[in-house]
Amino acid sequence: MNNIRPIRQNEIELIQYLLKLLNLDPENYPFSAEVDEYEGGKMGSISLGGDVSAYDGDLIQVEYVDADGTPVVITLTKDNKGQLLDLDFWKIDFSKLIEYPTPDKIIVKKS
Repeated sequence: MNNIRPIRQNEIELIQYLLKLLNLDPENYPFSAEVDEYEGGKMGSISLGGDVSAYDGDLIQVEYVDADGTPVVITLTKDNKGQLLDLDFWKIDFSKLIEYPTPDKIIVKKS
């Protein structure tokens, strides 16, 4: 990893939106002002701090359709201390994310 940079406003807004979908107060889930980009930022995945080996599950998984029509799975994960760990993007064809998702373009699948 080691692609540390300041967190972007659109990332903050997406994280807060996902937490609100879970009826969780974003104030209870702080994260660092700096994030670490996975894969050099190709797909948009970021580490929100903490030990990646302490992964303890997904909080929420939603979908988004990128500007090229390719589906993207977005997952917000937590660590074994209940803190936010990653905001993970998986574009099903492994291509570069073209347009960063906004909350109004998120698709929530009913389980």
